[in-house]
Amino acid sequence: MTVSGECNLAVTMVAAQRLITGAFLCSLATLLPLGSSRYAPNWESLDARPLPPWFDEAKFGIFLHWGVFSVPSFGSEWFWWNWQHERSDAYVKFMERNYRPGFTYADFAAQFTAEFYDPDAWAQLFQAAGAKYVVLTTKHHEGFTNWGSPVSWNWNAVDVGPHRDLVGDFSNALRKRNISVGLYHSLLEWFHPLYLLDKKNDFKTQYFVFSKTMPELYDLVNRYKPDLIWSDGDWESPDTYWNSTDFLAWLYNDSPVKDNIVVNDRWGSNCSCYHGGYYNCADKFTPSSLPAHKWEKCTSVDTYSWGYRRNMQVNQLMNERNIIAELVETVSFGGNYLLNVGPSKEGLIVPIFQERLLAVGKWLAINGEAIYASKPWRVQMEKSTVTVWYTSKGNNVYSIFMSWPEDNVLKLQSPKSTSQATVTLLGLSGHLTWKQSPDLGLIVSLPPLPPGAFPVEAGWVLRLEGVN
Repeated sequence: MTVSGECNLAVTMVAAQRLITGAFLCSLATLLPLGSSRYAPNWESLDARPLPPWFDEAKFGIFLHWGVFSVPSFGSEWFWWNWQHERSDAYVKFMERNYRPGFTYADFAAQFTAEFYDPDAWAQLFQAAGAKYVVLTTKHHEGFTNWGSPVSWNWNAVDVGPHRDLVGDFSNALRKRNISVGLYHSLLEWFHPLYLLDKKNDFKTQYFVFSKTMPELYDLVNRYKPDLIWSDGDWESPDTYWNSTDFLAWLYNDSPVKDNIVVNDRWGSNCSCYHGGYYNCADKFTPSSLPAHKWEKCTSVDTYSWGYRRNMQVNQLMNERNIIAELVETVSFGGNYLLNVGPSKEGLIVPIFQERLLAVGKWLAINGEAIYASKPWRVQMEKSTVTVWYTSKGNNVYSIFMSWPEDNVLKLQSPKSTSQATVTLLGLSGHLTWKQSPDLGLIVSLPPLPPGAFPVEAGWVLRLEGVN
């Protein structure tokens, strides 16, 4: 289809979408009692919506970048952009060496087979990893949709490649295990002709928004009823172009998930760290103090890519200790930790990624009470004997340390003991001995554990009861 043809189609679809939406809202208004509290399509109103509590309680989630970019599995999930737009030498040579002349990015789609995709096995792995929510890419910036999008003809997982509703199978498998369903969706598509036309028009037109982005977002919500929408691809244009506030007002007021849905902050170039539900701010965002607003750190086991890379090396991957240290730091500062792995084109989560996820699950099985549903304490971190991070839950305070003191004595400056204070090392029965020093704080005697005697090798947690 030509750009002109697509523009005519877009105008028709825009008109239809607006008529349908308008009729729906008018009929809804007749059913609502007078004085009903509704969110208006502006940031002042939308930002005032309380965050559903399940998200803050969850603390740990898993991110999955999966799409046509998983076929070349070279460089990163930005393969198409780096090859065709940036003309990066490494990507151009990769294609010249491995594919016939004239091979297009669209030709990769048929090789996105997902023949080993077992969503129930994935869900079992995620549960064993201790994840409370999982976010799957429904569509990345390449535009390929992992479900049968009605506005992505022949560029979706039902029409080509897997010939399967990857999103639907994923959602069903998670719900069987009471894991919350997160759906990643990119607002933009790098090379869609209507997006390029809007871009050429300095985003004064919205052909792409009303013919592609908005229909897909409404379809995802109505079809799969997710618990979380992880929006992305917003950085080139403001929220007014994306029609974000109208969509979010519908999402919060009238959608089938209005009471439970959580969203992030990527709804326009002016939104990150300012508007939305919780804040991502930037990939791998790491604050140095306690933020005032709920936030999430998203990061990837593969430090070079979010999508699967066949040529990744073990020294390019986060190790168990680093992952747990980031999880602890994030939660101490009131954040959630979203850890990414990239499945292969066949639908496999490769063993080294499984190993990393299961290591987190093993650690959480012992120390999860210091993480899940915890709150930041009055002190988040101190450096005394070793670096110590704090969380709290009810009347309990948790001290988390990644390095074991050489003399088996841990000095905690911040907690103030009472006569009823007890100290417990999670994973070990019985109480530890301690004393309060006016100069050094709470001095805890740790058990002299030989190597391998304790279930975890990094990240030990003390439960402090009866301290202030």
